[in-house]
Amino acid sequence: MKKLNTLGIGPKIGMVALPWLAASILMSIFLKKYFYVGEKLDRPLFIIGIILLAFGVIFYGISGRLLLKGIKTTTLQTTGTYYLCRNPLYAGIILFIIPGISLMLHTWLVLTTSIVAYIIFKIFIKSEYKEMESFFGEKYQEYKKTTPEFIPFPWKKWVKRG
Repeated sequence: MKKLNTLGIGPKIGMVALPWLAASILMSIFLKKYFYVGEKLDRPLFIIGIILLAFGVIFYGISGRLLLKGIKTTTLQTTGTYYLCRNPLYAGIILFIIPGISLMLHTWLVLTTSIVAYIIFKIFIKSEYKEMESFFGEKYQEYKKTTPEFIPFPWKKWVKRG
């Protein structure tokens, strides 16, 4: 039986986004005066950053466990975080973890990592979709129609219920 690629496009995103993130953090620390934001909002921004980071890590962890369960049982995961969007692992990092780090460090430069990672995601995600379609067929096609690609807000499902 054919197996799914466990890592998906994650390594492709990581090859660019991780060095970008490291460089932006270092530049934000050593060139603080150019990238610093929120002088009067230090504490609130830091707290919001911690909340975003914590939420992102939990969201990512739940998504990872569901993904591993799906790989082990060769089933399409459509519950939990996969009910909210088709790519919760990538969304967790790009939408919550990186912005959380940016707010905690009070720098807009780190936030550019989310933009770069999202662009790479959009370039390469089509290959992951093709693999899912060939593996799960019609079930994945239906899931794809009703579940948002990236933003964890499945309004089509909620409207359909109402």
